[in-house]
Amino acid sequence: MILACCAVLQLASPPGGPSAQAQTSPTRPPQKYEALGREILGELIAINSAGANGTTVAAGAVAARALAAGFPAADVQVLAPAAQPNKGNAVVRLRGRASERPVLYICHLDVVEARREDWTFDPFKLTEQDGWLYGRGTIDMKGQVSAVLTSLIRLKQEGVVPARDIIAVFAADEEGGDANGVAWLLKDHRPLVDAGLVINHDGGEAAIKQGRKIFLGVQTSEKMYLTFSLETTDKGGHSSRPTAENPIYRLAAGLERLGTFRFPVHLTETTRLYFTRRAALETGQVQSDMRAILASPADPAALERLSSTVETNIQLRTTCTTTMIEGGHAENALPQRARATVQCRVIPGESADSVAAAIGAAVADPKIAISVLSPAQPAPDSPPTPDILTKVESITRAMWPGVIVLPQMSAGATDSIYTREAGIPSYGIDAMFDDLDDGRAHGRDERIGVTVFAEEIEFVFRLMRAVSGQ
Repeated sequence: MILACCAVLQLASPPGGPSAQAQTSPTRPPQKYEALGREILGELIAINSAGANGTTVAAGAVAARALAAGFPAADVQVLAPAAQPNKGNAVVRLRGRASERPVLYICHLDVVEARREDWTFDPFKLTEQDGWLYGRGTIDMKGQVSAVLTSLIRLKQEGVVPARDIIAVFAADEEGGDANGVAWLLKDHRPLVDAGLVINHDGGEAAIKQGRKIFLGVQTSEKMYLTFSLETTDKGGHSSRPTAENPIYRLAAGLERLGTFRFPVHLTETTRLYFTRRAALETGQVQSDMRAILASPADPAALERLSSTVETNIQLRTTCTTTMIEGGHAENALPQRARATVQCRVIPGESADSVAAAIGAAVADPKIAISVLSPAQPAPDSPPTPDILTKVESITRAMWPGVIVLPQMSAGATDSIYTREAGIPSYGIDAMFDDLDDGRAHGRDERIGVTVFAEEIEFVFRLMRAVSGQ
């Protein structure tokens, strides 16, 4: 076991001290735990856990907090692969009173790179300004990590003994790298993290539109990440003697055909529920179209209109897009090779072979070779069961009346793909409400609202109690 501790960063309270609202608001935790969550967030933001820096220091900070809160040493571990000791993962267990399989919460400690010269503020120092908390990881996902850890500590200090064990994993390399913590723990330490249900606060989407909270997503599935190489070659020659076989032109023509291709519409149980509920948030033509595509047969005109908007198109079908292109070797030589990288996000249930065949048919050129660069890792959908949706809806109604709970299929990737592949139903649930028109995850001046962060702490606490049988 690796234990790495770090100094606790003491954050100043907001001007004037914590407000009375933090103590009395029905959507915020007691002031003691709001302050604790803020302190933990500041400590974690100050730890640069991007890329090669690794996550062991951050994992050690999480472990130190749990131990200081009274968790026994046997229930707090920091583990890392022997060959990569800087890729540490913290595992904290709150013991329950029954033999039912535990609930596993998965979070990641790594963040994407951030350069000081790109930011208004130091990305690795939690900064409050105008009601916002700025720092790398505030929204993805050290904010959620802080809420999960704070909620575990609150349950422990309030003497709550859940009906089933609660396990929280704070893992490495979700953002990329070769030491993904969730995958490694499932492979090498399965008994430590084995569970009957997974909650992933990195999944789901809580949305604000024009200043109003509109929906809270429950991610039950995600598209598969699949990348292809498209390549064509020729003998080349002197640039003064051009030919019609120029690989760059050939590849460009094929990519142009691919760019206009749309995969067939493929609605799953999750996306049908998504459009059913999302329609209630819309008005006019959009509302009518969302309802019309659920009919049998679907209205082609409605499908066409929804396909023209990125947000809805990605819920309707598999998508593939060219992300990189290269070709040629000298300015005065005909190219001998041209290659493109095509990145796909595949609807669960569709195969890599079927996607490759569709790409081949779209480019319509047998001289363009198609090969897999990054294979798909298939994972089944987790059923959008009434049990899990009812619990989330009950908490959501109590905290934010009028906010709709939406089952979702994520277009991006999360660590739930590993737990689903391992046979554990997994749900992405997060109440870190973010502006649909100003999302800053992975970007410059990443931030989260002060009130939103406080409400996330309270939401996670209530969810833990509800899901674990309290």
